[in-house]
Amino acid sequence: MNLPSRPKIGITGASGFVGSAVVQALNEAGYACIAFSRNPHRAVKGCEETRKFMPGELPNVDGLEAVVHLAGESIFGLPTAEKLRRIMESRREGTRSLVDALLAAGRNGPKCLVSASAIGFYGSRGEEPVDENTPAGKGFLSEVSQVWETEAIRAASGGVRVVILRFGVVLGETGGMMQKLRPLFRLGLGAALGTGRQWVSWVDVRDVARLTLFAIENPQVRGVLNACSPVPLRNSDFTWALARRFHRRAVLTAPAWVIRTIFGPLSGAFLDSQRVLPHRAEALGFRFEHRGVWEPENPRDKASP
Repeated sequence: MNLPSRPKIGITGASGFVGSAVVQALNEAGYACIAFSRNPHRAVKGCEETRKFMPGELPNVDGLEAVVHLAGESIFGLPTAEKLRRIMESRREGTRSLVDALLAAGRNGPKCLVSASAIGFYGSRGEEPVDENTPAGKGFLSEVSQVWETEAIRAASGGVRVVILRFGVVLGETGGMMQKLRPLFRLGLGAALGTGRQWVSWVDVRDVARLTLFAIENPQVRGVLNACSPVPLRNSDFTWALARRFHRRAVLTAPAWVIRTIFGPLSGAFLDSQRVLPHRAEALGFRFEHRGVWEPENPRDKASP
């Protein structure tokens, strides 16, 4: 007896920190994952096959129900001219090639595109609460997010349902920012950034994966969703929560001028105040399971009161 095949979902960035969590969630929900990579011969954990994805070339999107677009140059690193160019062009050219493939596929192609973006779109907003209706801000990271989203939205002209997820700081055990912060905090070198008063909007990677699945499975979901916990934290409180997680104290401060000197146009990722709220996601019926101070995945990791 021939069993029905599982619906196929294409994922760019499938081997990355967020991509791995999304692949796991999709597999658990009964989907077959198809990775897109510069190296089509590379096996990606949890994916049935790997297809070539190279900016400037149209990828093969045949047989896919939806595509999740997560690929892009990391914003972490020194802000050389080449680094800034790669950050911008990876999002512009990569998204453009993917959307061109969706448009070329027409009615027989994927019906949904879930594309990553970032809350850098809003720029620094001080104490202002920010939701999906807040206009774009200023700065390099805002410009990058606007270019990213503009390219993704083009898919709607071909009848593709487009969902854009503006990620906050994504936290999890196995990668992302935690991979970079863990050694510092374990050495007792965790520090508040600048004044420590700026708002940090964060999200657990497990909620990112669940929200991605929610966007794929619910046809009423389209447009921009803020992928952030409903409870943003002051940078000083965020730092304290991470220090407590590693049974350490956080009494140091990294001056804003030092951060700006080192990271230049990318310093907004550390110093911008972004009190971002996920109003549309919650209004559509999604509930963030990890809502307050970040909870450990393993209860044994909890610090004593």
